Amino acid sequence: MYPSLTPPRQVKIGDAAAFAGITPRAIRHYHEIGLLPEPERGGDGRRRYGYDDMTRLLWIRKMADAGISLDDMRAAFGEARDEALDQASDIESVLSRLEETLAAQETAIKRRRAAVQRLQAVGSPLGLLSELVTDRLSHLPPGALRPSDLDALLVTERIFGPLGAAIQASTFIVLATHPDLRAEEDRLEAAETALDDGVEPDDPRVDELAVQRCAHQMALNHAIEAAGLDAAEEKIFEIYDADLKGEEGTEMSAAAAITKMPYDFSPARMRCMELAGRLFGEALADAHPADS
Repeated sequence: MYPSLTPPRQVKIGDAAAFAGITPRAIRHYHEIGLLPEPERGGDGRRRYGYDDMTRLLWIRKMADAGISLDDMRAAFGEARDEALDQASDIESVLSRLEETLAAQETAIKRRRAAVQRLQAVGSPLGLLSELVTDRLSHLPPGALRPSDLDALLVTERIFGPLGAAIQASTFIVLATHPDLRAEEDRLEAAETALDDGVEPDDPRVDELAVQRCAHQMALNHAIEAAGLDAAEEKIFEIYDADLKGEEGTEMSAAAAITKMPYDFSPARMRCMELAGRLFGEALADAHPADS
């Protein structure tokens, strides 16, 4: 036989807190924000909690466990307990908002779990890149890519999206599999970095280096074509059109990127890059006149 559910006496705050499974400090906070009315105090000046107070505390505890905020609870309980219809409407509104919040959190958790699973399967930091990019690099042996290669792909993906990074991956595949091209890339990078050491933009070395960079880029392009990677790039365009359009948060305009990235290239190096790019474009047009 069950004992009476109505307590025959009022209890102090510590007993009320223990019964509800919360802390006295939490109860005091409920009083401060108006979620729980202040009870009468006994002859010793301490608060005394009755049956209604205890049930309110239990409801608060259950609603908190469901993820409902204290502010929403206060709105749901309303100013008067006898306004049952308004209170029910308030609770329904709170639950609708909570459902939307939980659905968004669930989506975010799924996305994070997918990211973690990719890192476990692909490895770090390669797994932080888009799947389109990592699929392109999947046949390379571990350690074939340098950390600087991965850094460049990360920046490219941010500026031009997964498509741009997947296409750039062709260059790093060739560099990883052609030691002679990698050695020339290292030499050119060192020479270009040296342009930052007080070299004037009109120094003859700028033009010479731009010509060498163009020739190297053409050699890379030939290696990409010889390996059939250019055909794979055409397939990437198809995948991009089907799956990646509309993907948000992965790219920004190149103009915006230039203002955000802490580039510290000297005027001489910038001129070398611009000249090399122009020469490469002209060389491509000459090599494929039908496409120009």
